[in-house]
Amino acid sequence: MGDPRGLLNRRAAQPWVLAALTLLMLAVALLSVSLGAIRIPPERVLAVLTGSAGDPALARDALVVLNIRLPRTLLGLMVGAELAVSGALMQGLFRNPLADPALVGVSSGAGFAAACIIVLGDRLLAYAGVPGPLPYLALPAGAFLGGLSATLILYGLATRSGRTAVATMLLAGIALGALSGALTGLLTYASDDRQLRDLTFWSLGSLGGATWGKVAASAPLILPVLVAVPFLGRGLNALVLGEAEAFHLGIPVERLKRACIFLVAVAVGASVAGAGVIGFVGLVVPHALRLAIGPEHRLLLPASALLGGAFLVLADVVARLVAAPAELPIGIVTALVGAPVFLWLLLGRARVVADA
Repeated sequence: MGDPRGLLNRRAAQPWVLAALTLLMLAVALLSVSLGAIRIPPERVLAVLTGSAGDPALARDALVVLNIRLPRTLLGLMVGAELAVSGALMQGLFRNPLADPALVGVSSGAGFAAACIIVLGDRLLAYAGVPGPLPYLALPAGAFLGGLSATLILYGLATRSGRTAVATMLLAGIALGALSGALTGLLTYASDDRQLRDLTFWSLGSLGGATWGKVAASAPLILPVLVAVPFLGRGLNALVLGEAEAFHLGIPVERLKRACIFLVAVAVGASVAGAGVIGFVGLVVPHALRLAIGPEHRLLLPASALLGGAFLVLADVVARLVAAPAELPIGIVTALVGAPVFLWLLLGRARVVADA
């Protein structure tokens, strides 16, 4: 048995961990709204947000803050939180701290559906005799449905007699991800210059297209997942011991698996729909938190949401500033930061195993 005093100390530290991460997230959000091609001091940002923008001197700042940077920051917070929480769920479900949502092919499925909309959407509308451009929500809706469809396919392949084999789902996800990548590459080969630019944005991720409309479309999918996920913490804690042990502890294991799979599908599909394919957030953030605060999922899941949002928004700030006035795709920044951090965590884990 573990040390009861250590367990009590960890439980007592939970509110402080979440409070510190909340303050970090708010500080990063304020930094994001302040920095850019036009730098706005934090005190002026706060004046705009608290309703003091009636001052004519703040009119330009209010336009930039309220119409451009605030929706971008809010979308980044939601997408980052979703990706990190999805990673924590996948790591708990597979009982592997190095698992990632992309392993089950959800991101690839969403990306392939988005590529179909980009390359084939105009042609299908023309063939159907519908004039004009694609509807505004066609691309996000297609990406979300693609991610959900990939998850349903994987669930069908891995489920027999009402039981879902996690290992089979992992292997099938790798195969489905490779197939989706190949089909996306075929569509890329067949695209024109405009479509190729859109595909590049989607495959590397960006918050540059954030608007209040996109925030409003993403929030009904993202926020319910963030509210529901902490209730899975007890079940994931028991699942660490093994499926049979969790069942004997009274955990409905199959229902827990279905809930995790569905929530990951919704989270990743909504994230890809809002910002494109962004890697390493779901891998690095929950794994780093697991090393820092322990594997208690009732703390790990909300902490992942807070740190994931802060991490993605900070990466977006770097993407905006490092090549100003141009803008790097945010997926490049998260990979440049996440890959070395992941290697460092992996090597540290290897040293611990070797010393054991």
